[in-house]
Amino acid sequence: MQITYLSSSLEVLWKLLCILGDTYYPIGKIWSFFIYVVTIRHPDDLETILSSTKHIEKGFPYKVLHPWFGTGLLTSTGTKWYARRKILTPAFHFNILNQFVDILIKESDYMTKSLKDVGETVVKDLIPFISEHTLYVICETAMGISLRKEFPKEFQQQYRNAVNDITKLAVYRITRPWYYSDLLFSLSSQGRKQKKILKILHGFTEKIIAERKLYHKLTNYRYLKNLENNKEVDINDVEIFGIKKKRLAMLDLLIATSLDSDLNRDNLLTDLDIREEVDTFMFEGHDTTAMGITFALLLLAEHKDIQERVRVEIDHVMQESGGKLTMTALQNLTYLERCLKETLRLYPSVFLILRNVGEDVKLNSYIIPAGTILHLNIYGVHTDPNFWPNPEVFDPDRFLPERIHNRHPYSYLPFSAGPRNCIGQKFGMLEMKAMIASLVHNFYLEPVDYLKNIRLKADLIIRPSHPVHVKFIPIIRK
Repeated sequence: MQITYLSSSLEVLWKLLCILGDTYYPIGKIWSFFIYVVTIRHPDDLETILSSTKHIEKGFPYKVLHPWFGTGLLTSTGTKWYARRKILTPAFHFNILNQFVDILIKESDYMTKSLKDVGETVVKDLIPFISEHTLYVICETAMGISLRKEFPKEFQQQYRNAVNDITKLAVYRITRPWYYSDLLFSLSSQGRKQKKILKILHGFTEKIIAERKLYHKLTNYRYLKNLENNKEVDINDVEIFGIKKKRLAMLDLLIATSLDSDLNRDNLLTDLDIREEVDTFMFEGHDTTAMGITFALLLLAEHKDIQERVRVEIDHVMQESGGKLTMTALQNLTYLERCLKETLRLYPSVFLILRNVGEDVKLNSYIIPAGTILHLNIYGVHTDPNFWPNPEVFDPDRFLPERIHNRHPYSYLPFSAGPRNCIGQKFGMLEMKAMIASLVHNFYLEPVDYLKNIRLKADLIIRPSHPVHVKFIPIIRK
C-alpha cells in the first residue's frame, strides 16, 4: 500500500496503523518514497523475530532518537548493546527492587496526600499529575537523586515539557523521510527547535549525573569500591543529599563501571556513555509507566464492579500488613495485577517495535529479504479476536492462570519479549501497583472522560491526543 499522507495529524496516523493491521492481515507492506516497511502481527511471526538473537537491530527510524538517547540500551545493537545490558541488568535484580519499594510507597503517599489536602472531590488532569510522580520515582530509584529536594519545580516542569516536545519532533521526522538526512533536518525550523530542546533535556540529565558523582566523591567512593568488588555495602541511615547509602541506583552501576574503566581502557565508559543510559531510562522509566497508570485509572473509573473488587483486595492485604503497603503486600495484589495486565493489553505503552532484518528470514507466509524494516504490531496482536475473544472488553480474568496456560506466549507483548525484552518490566509493574493501590484505597474513582470518546495518537508511546480526567472522591473511614 502506498502511503501518500504520512504528514497527516498523529490521530490520523494512529487510525491508519489500526486500519492497515486489520485490512492486510496478518502481513502487509507499507512504503513511502524510498522507505518500505513490512508489518506483521501474527504471534508465530512475532516469535520468529523477537526470540532470535540475529534480529535485534532496531529499525532505521530509531536513528531519529540518536540526538536524544545516543546509542544507549534502547537504540544500540551488537556488542555495545550486549555490554550495556550486562552492566544494567543487576540494577533490576529482585533484591535491588526490594530496597526501592519504600520509595514507591512514599511517592504514592505524596500523590494521595496532594489530593486529600484539597479536602473534597477533585477532578484531575491525569497525564501531568501522574507523570510528575513517576518522574520523582525514576530519579530517586534508578538515579539515586531526590528530585523533590534537589531541583526546583520549574526545572522539573521544563524537563517534562521538553520530553513532550521532543517526542512530537521525533514522530514528525519519522513520518517525513526527506528529513532522515541529518543535514536537511538541522537546516529546518524543526531541527533548530530540536537543538534548543536537547539543551534542556541533556542539561537536566547532566545535572543529575553531576549530583550523584558529587555524592560519591564526598563519601570517598567507598560505596562504589565495595560495589565493584562485590562486597556487602555498608548499610546505615546516614544520608547525603537525602539518599541512603544502602540503595544501589542504576546510575551507581554506571559510575562504578566508568571508574573501573580507568584501569581497563578496552571497557571505557565515558560521561557521554553514562548520559546515554540516563537519558534513555529517564524517558522510558517515567513516561511509559505514567501512561499505564493513566489508562488503568480510566478503566477502573468506568468499571465500578472491578474497581470495588480491587479495593476489597487492597484493603484486605493492607489489613494483613498492619495497614501499610509493603513488598509482600504488593506481591499479594493478584487481582490488581490482572487488571494492570489487561490494561496493558488494551493500551500497551509501547504499541509497536521496528526491527531491521539482517538476513533473509522465513515467516509463516513469506520470506522476508535482508535489509527489510519490520513493523511488529503489538497493539494489533493484543486486539486480535483470533487470540482474544471480545478483544474490546476489559476483562482482567483473561489473565487467570488457567486461561493463560493455552494462550500463545507471543500474543501478549507489553514489555516485548526475547533477548531485547524490557529490562525494567518488574519495576514498572511494582510502581503501577503501588501508586494505584494507594489511590484506590483512599478514593472512589468516577469517570469524567470516557474511553470511547478518547482519541489516541501515534506518538513514540501510546498517548491520548487531549487531556483526560478522572474524579477522585475521598473515602471517609471510621
